[in-house]
Amino acid sequence: MSRSLPDLPNVEAALLQPAATADFRMVGRAAHAPRFLLLYGSLRERSYSRLLTLEAARLLSAMGGDVKIFDPRGLPLPDGEPETHPKVQELRQLAQWSEGMVWTSPERHGALSGIMKAQIDWIPLAAGALRPTQGKTLAVMEVSGGSQSFNAVNQMRILGRWMRMLTIPNQSSVAKAFQEFDEAGRMKPSAYYERVVDVMEELYKFTVLTRDVSPWLTDRYSERRESAGQLTLRVNQTAI
Repeated sequence: MSRSLPDLPNVEAALLQPAATADFRMVGRAAHAPRFLLLYGSLRERSYSRLLTLEAARLLSAMGGDVKIFDPRGLPLPDGEPETHPKVQELRQLAQWSEGMVWTSPERHGALSGIMKAQIDWIPLAAGALRPTQGKTLAVMEVSGGSQSFNAVNQMRILGRWMRMLTIPNQSSVAKAFQEFDEAGRMKPSAYYERVVDVMEELYKFTVLTRDVSPWLTDRYSERRESAGQLTLRVNQTAI
């Protein structure tokens, strides 16, 4: 049964059809373990953002995820080296491979760290036909040396939205992080740790729920219209 579209004088109605006629019964389910890339924002020898990232990696692995952690050591500043730099290529390949991400940053001067921002800045919104972040899930966490703050996670949420990621509702902010890890670098039992468990569990669930339909969720009318216009232009140029 066909359905008529309302009168939309400024919209090319035919390009609305992919969204209007989606058949969810045709969506397949991936069988492989969900793939997660974890980034952290400090190079200190005893980096609490790295220790928190390792705890997140253990949890996601225990849930059945395929987890990889990017080591930011050696990554140049954005635009400081060409895109062919080995560390840049490594980061971009991992971003493309992943289906979900975890960003963990220390809070420095009331903001996420420059090391964290540099990693995000090296990941393009689009690289040709590839979209390394669009439609992928994201969890954000931060560590603070003092009282609990949410500046870094709030800023990373803005960045996640800009990268067109599906940032999950839950998040973690660990205050006085130096008190929350033992000498071996493991996080002590606490309400902070339980929140990390909750966040990773939620990320895992959201990733499994959305990864198979992320191309449809992020399919935009404006981009279909642009693609249609470019195709028309190429056809006309060929005819000439």
